[in-house]
Amino acid sequence: MAALLATLLLLGVQGSLGKTYEDGEKVTLYVNKVGPYFNPHETYNYYELPLCRPEKVEFASLTLGEVLHGDRMAVSTYDMKFKASVENAELCKLTLNDEDLEQLKEAIEDLYYFEFVLDELPIRGFIGHLDEGGFLPHKHKVSLWTHHHFNLEYNGNQIISANVTTRGHDPLSLDEVEAPLELTFTYSVSWKETTEKYETRGQRLRDSSFFPKTLEIHWLSIINSMVLVFLLIGFVVIILMRVLKNDFARYNTEEEDSEDLDQDDNGWKIIHTDVFRFPPHKSIFCAILGVGSQFLTLATGIIVMALMGMFNVHKHGAMNSAAILLYALTSCVSGYVSGNMFRKLGGHNWVWNIILVSCIYTVPFFLMWSVANSVAWYLGSTQALPYTTVILLILIWLLGKYWPAQSLVSRL
Repeated sequence: MAALLATLLLLGVQGSLGKTYEDGEKVTLYVNKVGPYFNPHETYNYYELPLCRPEKVEFASLTLGEVLHGDRMAVSTYDMKFKASVENAELCKLTLNDEDLEQLKEAIEDLYYFEFVLDELPIRGFIGHLDEGGFLPHKHKVSLWTHHHFNLEYNGNQIISANVTTRGHDPLSLDEVEAPLELTFTYSVSWKETTEKYETRGQRLRDSSFFPKTLEIHWLSIINSMVLVFLLIGFVVIILMRVLKNDFARYNTEEEDSEDLDQDDNGWKIIHTDVFRFPPHKSIFCAILGVGSQFLTLATGIIVMALMGMFNVHKHGAMNSAAILLYALTSCVSGYVSGNMFRKLGGHNWVWNIILVSCIYTVPFFLMWSVANSVAWYLGSTQALPYTTVILLILIWLLGKYWPAQSLVSRL
């Protein structure tokens, strides 16, 4: 447990100091993924498109959170050096056949974007340009960007911001071309000094948004929904309190004014025995209560860690990793709560209760995830988890579920 807690703490401090560069030192640019602009969760490996690639693709080492986030970073062919500007440098030359051209056209028509990573900063742009016009007949022009201009800002010996544009270059039209098509891809790099501190560069990253606003979290709507839920709960509580208050007042009056002890029950007395009767399926009830308590603790832990600033914005998937580890840590909560309630309800089949606590959430979730992951794997999406990551998650789950079992047994 101490090791897991230490790992959670490292998630927040890791990378907070930032990497430093010497003048002229190589700056590695990683290509990550591509996908439709209006569906950021459908992503594919960047090198699945017929674009510039090295002879041997070298993938970067990723954390668990980055893999869960769908990242598949690989070293690119861009040659960048710290504070060294580049103008119209040749990236590569490609010869595209009919299949390559069709693949690029489909990607551009689906508004595919690309994502690069430089010094843990995401850089996003579009593969090409789609110009649509007219209704009957509908016309559209598909063009490919063959030049990228990188604007990089630095402060001292650290990189502060990075973005990409297509400044000064027109896209290449793919509508009236025939295979084989020879293309030359170029790039430029410009460096600009800034006074912004490295510690505050994450704020700019949070404020900027490449994806449409509709895909972002609408905090105002969430707050309104929460307020509405609390108001409804308050109204129900007030109504119940008034009903019970009237019933108890009537009972007191009847006891004082009447000597007849054979009166029929009415109001609250009709259901008071049912309210306090043990549920018929105690194991299921206790298991649901235990898992719910675990998720409440998990959500509270994530919120507290976020408020404490323990999630570095430059660490892709840090929150995913924290959620996985916290889920394992809080498994003892489900075992304790379920076992304690199961004992109070007079339960005896504690083995079945242990199995329910461990599987009542994970088994349905695993079945649904298996279907979604199989579809993603079939389509070649980076959202499909590698088998090594699946094995790691299963081991974490088994380790986490060992604690609730021990906690539950100790309570029985």
